[in-house]
Amino acid sequence: MSTLTEISIEALSRRTRVTVPALRYYETLGLISSNRNGGGQRRFLRSDIRRVSFIKAAQTFGFSLPRIKELFSSLPAQRAPTGAWRKISDIFKNDLNEKIDQLMRPHDALDGCTGCGCFSLGACQIFNPDHIAAMLGTGARFIAQ
Repeated sequence: MSTLTEISIEALSRRTRVTVPALRYYETLGLISSNRNGGGQRRFLRSDIRRVSFIKAAQTFGFSLPRIKELFSSLPAQRAPTGAWRKISDIFKNDLNEKIDQLMRPHDALDGCTGCGCFSLGACQIFNPDHIAAMLGTGARFIAQ
């Protein structure tokens, strides 16, 4: 790597606002990689600024580091990816849409019972769909489990 395309771990930390220990951890996971200079100091590609920024954004949206690593495996090594970012971004958008849908189902179901006052697990389609609690016996079956 040329010194024009390399940056220190401290510079990468400053540019991305990710701590040096976190960057080292990302490196141990294989999310980023470095070379060592003559003095043994880590040197990262400037393109790693984009990778680390993407990791931060993905974590903000609830993606795990193993999931991020899985998607990063399609990126070219040791150079700045181009069109590959669009593909990963599309995958993340699909994943986020699925999460939103999962959260909206109970959210929308609350509209049907808000203010109904039933307080009945026998009638509640959120906590007791199809009245399955009655088959489990008497008492607070879901809380007791």
